[in-house]
Amino acid sequence: MKLIIISGRSGSGKTIALHVLEDLGYNCIDGVPFQLLEELIDTVDAKHNKVAISLDIRNLPTKSADIEQLLSDIKRKVEIEIIYLDAISSELIRRYSETRRLHPLSKQKLSLSQALELENELLQPIRDCAALTIDTTTLSIHNLNERLKIHLQGSTKSNLLIIFQSFGFKYAHPEDADYIFDVRFLPNPHWVAELQPYTGLDQPVKEYLDSHHLVKQTISQIEYLFQSWLPHLETNNRNYVTIAIGCTGGKHRSVYVTEQLAARFKAKYQVQIEHKCLKR
Repeated sequence: MKLIIISGRSGSGKTIALHVLEDLGYNCIDGVPFQLLEELIDTVDAKHNKVAISLDIRNLPTKSADIEQLLSDIKRKVEIEIIYLDAISSELIRRYSETRRLHPLSKQKLSLSQALELENELLQPIRDCAALTIDTTTLSIHNLNERLKIHLQGSTKSNLLIIFQSFGFKYAHPEDADYIFDVRFLPNPHWVAELQPYTGLDQPVKEYLDSHHLVKQTISQIEYLFQSWLPHLETNNRNYVTIAIGCTGGKHRSVYVTEQLAARFKAKYQVQIEHKCLKR
């Protein structure tokens, strides 16, 4: 198991970093007390090799020597990679003034600038071991997101999941859909007596719909639309997009079109298919 440790001074962007790792499939744990870290490592399944935790002044010993010992103990059990975030003190003070939150060391009756200076000293052992140090002083959330993705997976692109849904307007309206297409204008197998018992998954319905140029044209136009859009959604850090195809009953046309579209995208993207009304 490889453990990624996110650390840095308070206000530097550690929570954002954990969210990025979570989106990349890491099991992220924030704010575990240092007394429980070794126990946590012992209980995590070694086969699950995408684990990330945050270590900061909230959950660390109060002496640098103790922090060094903690890191040494962890390294004996798992491979670790430390990503350290920081920003100049004036920027951290500005961020604190905007949020009006208390610094974790404020209980020691220190001013904010004194607390940040002490925090910097205490975290030095972690910073010295960092594989990557990021100065977030001038970075936007989007920039930090990109920087982390480039380091962790060699690309800013997310592993985009496309969820294709079929549904029937007669029964349901998918509230979680990003895009909805109404295909009730396509030829309806329901009105062909011998096709009524079948669904869009069955060969007779497939052959019937595939014989109509309008059906092929519609599928190709929807495909072209998303082949054009999806790269932009990826670079905008989208992790999934839901595309819903609706017909009257959700049994024939929408099922067929959904299956056809999914087949065209599965070579390049993760694809998930959901037929909302097929079992009715």
